[in-house]
Amino acid sequence: MIKINVDAQDTAESVGQIKNVIGGEIEERWGQYTLSVSNNKAKGSIRFITFDWGVSLLELDITFFDEVLIEVDTSNFNPINFYYCLEGYCGHKFGYQPEGKIKIMEQFQSVILTNRDGGITDRYFPKDVKVSQTVIQVRRKPFLRKRLNQGEELNKQLYKVFLDTDQEKVFAYYGSYNLKIAEVMSAMKKIKAKGMIRIMMIEGYVYQILSMHMMQHNKEVMNKRPQTSLLKRELKTIRSYAKKIEKNIAKDFSLEDISAETGLTQAKLQEGFKLLYNKTVTEYIRHARLELARDYITTTEMNISEVVYSIGFTSRSYFSKIFKERYGLSPSEFKNSKKDAQVAD
Repeated sequence: MIKINVDAQDTAESVGQIKNVIGGEIEERWGQYTLSVSNNKAKGSIRFITFDWGVSLLELDITFFDEVLIEVDTSNFNPINFYYCLEGYCGHKFGYQPEGKIKIMEQFQSVILTNRDGGITDRYFPKDVKVSQTVIQVRRKPFLRKRLNQGEELNKQLYKVFLDTDQEKVFAYYGSYNLKIAEVMSAMKKIKAKGMIRIMMIEGYVYQILSMHMMQHNKEVMNKRPQTSLLKRELKTIRSYAKKIEKNIAKDFSLEDISAETGLTQAKLQEGFKLLYNKTVTEYIRHARLELARDYITTTEMNISEVVYSIGFTSRSYFSKIFKERYGLSPSEFKNSKKDAQVAD
């Protein structure tokens, strides 16, 4: 097992102390730091950005080739940590808990943890398992000054954690699965913009993910967990199929065919799509087609008819009708407005 001791004063120093043990190189671009490593200990990256409102984003996309235990001394740096694993899993225990009491943070699970000041936090990573995880770290005092103006919107339990600026208490919340956070995380990873625009876009996603963690905790404390009969593996199947729809948008998908291919009943498919995307299967397919059509009109020289048929519609008039309902302009008006904007630039 690889053991790493961390007693840093901030996220940057924490990553530096991890680097000292597993190796790799740290590079900086526009305020985003990336530790890249490829050796006999690990392969992948750890990225971080620190924002001026008391929040840091830590992203792990890494596989360790031995079990790893990171022992964190919270005397100098003890944020509230919001964890989410898009891939793989990892574990956590407080230092006062006995060995063997590591609790697993499962894939797609919302987890919120903070230790008392001066306590020890143990983070566990398995061997040969790729972990893709986002950790949003909130420093209470600057966050309270900059952002937490609406404390009444949080439940009392979580609000007290934010107000515990002397960090005297332990807090641990292992929530239910939240695949909506997975969608936001995936979108954040696909950002193509560069420079300061990229950092600003990431900041927006961080705020959104943080809000989703808080809202989920609030609902679950109020006994308002999403009511569903679906298993985790069934939700994963539905999420995977939604991505397949996006990649094969022109295909004539039918509920019967999707049911046969996934092994899920039509009722479960409808329940899953409503839970994850707030849309029926048909509504989701139409939404995905309209989004792609808008992109084609904006970024290509395709005419409207070419766009219509490339995304799987057979009626241009029907496409024009639902496009205008969605975006407030007909496809032709939308295309002309983009041309006018380009000329003005």
